[in-house]
Amino acid sequence: MHRVLFYKTNAGNEVVLDWLRSLDADDRKRIGEDLRVVQLGFPMGKPLCDSLGGGLWEVRSSLPSRREARLLFFHSRAKRALVVVHGFIKKTRTAPAGDIELARRRRREFQD
Repeated sequence: MHRVLFYKTNAGNEVVLDWLRSLDADDRKRIGEDLRVVQLGFPMGKPLCDSLGGGLWEVRSSLPSRREARLLFFHSRAKRALVVVHGFIKKTRTAPAGDIELARRRRREFQD
């Protein structure tokens, strides 16, 4: 089993956890359940988890509020952990390039 770590800014802000806390309880619960399945079974594939390339992965959650959420993460072999670097509510068919680039930038920051 892998540990799950959440990205923190240099100032110590837990932006992903803050985003999760902003969601209603049922949506948070679903995302947590989905993340737990990925945590126990990683690496795994669709429909719950998918590679975005370059070592970046997504947890794909269908929420009770009838929305789609994504948690973007990477696997850190050194820490034997899944590091969640971004989360968002999906509003378009494909993940917005800005969200993917943000996740990649945070991944680079984490590794530096």
